[in-house]
Formats: sequence, C-alpha cells, structure tokens
Amino acid sequence: MKKLTPSSYEEFCKDFCLDLPDHFNFAFDVLDKLAEETPDKLALIHVGPDHVRREYTFQWLAEASCRLANTLSERGVKKGDRVMLILFRRIDFWVSMMALHRLGAVAIPSPHLLTAKDITYRMHAAKVRAVVCEDSVAATVERASQDVPSLVAKFQCGPGPVLPGWDDMKTACANSANSFPRPADSAGGEDPLLVFFSSGTTGQPKMVVHKHNYVMGHAVTGMYWHDLRPGDLHLTVADTGWGKAIWGKMYGQWMAGATVFVYDFRGKFDAADLLTVMSKNKVTSFCAPPTVYRFMVREELEKFDLSHLRHCTTAGELLNTSVFNDWKRVTGLSIYEGYGQTETTLQIATFPFMEPKPGSIGKPVPGWDIVLLNKRDELCSTGEEGEICIRLTNGTPAGLFLEYVDEPEKTKSVRYNGFYHTGDKAWRDEDGYYWFLGRVDDLIKSSGYRVGPYEVESALVSHEAVLEAAVTGVPDPVRGQAVKATVVLARGFSASPELAKALQQHVKTVTAPYKYPRVVEFVDELPKTLSGKIKRGEIRKSDLKRFDETSARPHLVEVPRRVAAAR
Repeated sequence: MKKLTPSSYEEFCKDFCLDLPDHFNFAFDVLDKLAEETPDKLALIHVGPDHVRREYTFQWLAEASCRLANTLSERGVKKGDRVMLILFRRIDFWVSMMALHRLGAVAIPSPHLLTAKDITYRMHAAKVRAVVCEDSVAATVERASQDVPSLVAKFQCGPGPVLPGWDDMKTACANSANSFPRPADSAGGEDPLLVFFSSGTTGQPKMVVHKHNYVMGHAVTGMYWHDLRPGDLHLTVADTGWGKAIWGKMYGQWMAGATVFVYDFRGKFDAADLLTVMSKNKVTSFCAPPTVYRFMVREELEKFDLSHLRHCTTAGELLNTSVFNDWKRVTGLSIYEGYGQTETTLQIATFPFMEPKPGSIGKPVPGWDIVLLNKRDELCSTGEEGEICIRLTNGTPAGLFLEYVDEPEKTKSVRYNGFYHTGDKAWRDEDGYYWFLGRVDDLIKSSGYRVGPYEVESALVSHEAVLEAAVTGVPDPVRGQAVKATVVLARGFSASPELAKALQQHVKTVTAPYKYPRVVEFVDELPKTLSGKIKRGEIRKSDLKRFDETSARPHLVEVPRRVAAAR
C-alpha cells in the first residue's frame, strides 16, 4: 500500500482510499510477501527482561509461525477454534498470532494478571480449544482449566519445568515443517480473526470479535497516525494481553515498512529504565498512554539521548497540557493524540499534517463517518456535547467489530438505527477538532452544568503533587451533584487539608472555576480494571455509603489515613 503525503487533513480525506483485498489474511497476504521479498529485513527487535537484544527477520517469523501452525494442526486445532494466548511480550506472541491466522483459528490475547477464576470464566465463555502461555502463569492456567471440556492442547513457553499434560512449544515445533501452504478454505475477509474480552468497568467482560479485514483498519494507525516510514523503529508501550498491542506492535507497523521494537519489562514501570532502553536502541517512533509520558517528564529528560526520536503519539486517556508542553520543551516533539475502542481501530486522531491541540483527540479518520448525537438522537451543533457515534448507512468501516459473541441483545444495544453508539461523550469545536468528555455514565451534573471527569483530572495531574486522579460526582442536595476528586499523591507529598485546598485552587486556574472539586480525598491507590482503566463506578458506589445525602453539603465519613477537604 503506497503511503500518501498530504499537506492537510482535507487533502488526506479527499485522497485516502482503503482497498480491501478479497478474502484478506495478513499472514499469507502480508507476512509471507514480506518474507519472500525482504527475507533479511528486521520484523522485530526484542529486548527482554535480561536487557539482551534479539533480532528477528520476516523470514524467521514466517517459518516459525508455519512450524507452530503445523504443530497446532496436529494437536487438533482447526479453523474457527479459539486459542487463548497469555504471553507477556515474549516473541512467542507474534509467532502464535501469525500461526493462528494461517490456521484460521481465532486468537484470544489475554493479560498475565488474570486470576484462575478469570481464566476459567473466559475459557468456558469462549469454549477455548487450546492455550499458549508463559511458564510463569502455566500453573494458574492449569488450575483454571481442570473442567474445560473444549480444551485439547496446552503449550508452555519459557525455560521453566513443563507441567504434566503440557507441551513445551519450542520442543513440539522443532521437527515441524517450516512451510504451511494456504488452504483452499483459508480464513479471511469477514471470517473471525480474534476475540478481545473487553475491560468493562462493570459486570463480566464482553467478548468482542473482530474479522480478518479488521487488520486493514490499522493501516491508518501505522502509516499515518504513527507516521511510520521504511526503516523506522516503533515502540508502543502495551502488554500483549490488550488491544493496544494489536494497534502498535504488528499489523500497521509492518504494512508501513517499519520494524517493531519490543521491551519486555516486568514488574513495576520504571520511566528512567524505559528512557534508557529507548536511547540505547535509537527508537524513532513512540506511542504510550499519557500516564507513561507523565512519569517520563518527571525524570531529567535532558540526561537521555532521544535525538533519534521523531514522532510521538498517545491514546487511552486525555493528555494534559503541562505534560505536552514539558515533553515538547525538551524533545522538540509534539504528542499526537488518538481515540478508539476495543470494538474499533483508530476512529479519531491528530495526524502529523494537523496542528495538535493538547487535550483534543483530533478529527475523524477517513472511512469513519463520525457524528455526535444528543439524547434525542439528533446531530449536535458545534460546541454541543453528544455521544460519539459511527454512521453505518453508507458502509461499515473495516475496523469495526462484528459482534459481542453469544450476546445479540448487547450487540443490538450499541448498533441500531444505522449507527454504532460508542457510549463515549465529546464535543466538537469550530475547527472540527473533537474533545473527549468521558463515558456517558461518568458525566457529572452539578448546578445545571455538565462536567466531564477527564478535563478536571487533567487539571489535577498537572499539579506536581498529583500522581493520579479520578473525578466523580457525589450527592449534593443543592447542586444535585458535587464534583469530587480522589487523588493519589506523588512521592514526597503528604495528604493535608492545606494541600486539598491548594489543589482546588489549582483546578480553578487551569479550567473553568465551576468545575473545581468541592471534595478532595487522598488515597493510596485507585480501583482499576486489569487493563488499567479507573473504576469510577466503584468509587461512586463506595461514596454513596459514606456521604449523607440529606446534609446541607457533602461531608466525608472519617476514613483512616485519608484526608478530605469539602467546600
């Protein structure tokens, strides 16, 4: 696919066209072609927990995935079967994904943080046929899979002792053929490709199924949002158990001619360590959530050689202006924001040929007919808040999910009247830029104002004392709801009423004064999903038990080691 070089967003929309090949299958149509035409070109550079750098070519990856495809086939895995992968950032993840594409089996990338109970639920819900996991989590998977009748094969990766009844993947594949001719009935196009268990903040996770054509939606991710060119070295900071890894660690990057860089760090995130690895390996393109950038700018960035870095992107939450400015001051680089969901590829983005507005997620990606709808399902005007929706009457984007598996009513609840409803709210400015407000259920209604949590959280984390913040509404007999901030402090700061008041004043100076948190609570950590999303619903539920709804103003029940200020 030839990359366009537009000088403006308008030119990009006019000239861009996504051609979907018939019965597209990435392993056969892209990986094998790259292996044939550029066998020695690096597909992936991997730095493990031991900090040893290992390089893998497209030819190596093609042959390794063929061997695994043959091995899985011998164990009874076939087209349409679902296979769970729990592999951290091991090279085995990429081999497994490509092998499953060849077989037409459906990959289920899963995070290593899952408990045995989580795994059991997912295996039963998805009728998992096989599992490939790292040795460090194999025992947990074994406990979870005791009563899963659909399971026929279990593969373990790594140097640890192989559990009884399991195969060591390396040994099992050693004598398998390194070629796997494309079957006449190969999966492709509209056939299922992979399943994500969505990291919803309430209830059991939904099974989001994507088709093979989904991959083509990531051409925009790699070529244009990441702005990748042949020879680039791209790093996306994401665990392979989450959808963001699929966005930034294979499809779009390889279609753009770039090499994927992987740092398989374990344990607690260390910003200085990551910066050192980026500097040593001369990473040229970087994508990470705003939290990672926030940790990085608190380091002495000048100490690290980032001269090879030329393009930076972010998604997953809103980027606050202070982080954007601090990063640009030292590196000279802007950070380009984007928006999408587990159910989609990139929907809205700030591209390199656009002027970034810190805090804005950008403009719609070509091919995604984005609109904002109010409660009456009417189109919103400029400046009016509405739900982000995708109009489907003129066609379905390649990156939109097929369905929630075995849950037709849930699928219908988001796809109706010719639209896909994201459940996210935003507003559009006079230049056509979109500004994310949060989930529909997260909006706070206070004294006739509607306050989005992200804007207040962004203001809070721009203060040096704040590491993380979650903003919710608490009952207030006068205002209806009052804005409440639940705050995790940065190292070196202590909770106090004085600091709470300082944070309130800080928010008033950064954003509209009516949005400031009238209640501030300090905690050691925020409740989060496995993917790191804040569970605002859990905070609200807890607060309902602790706030007196009949009092003249909200007050906080005394909680050990927590300090609150209410005004």
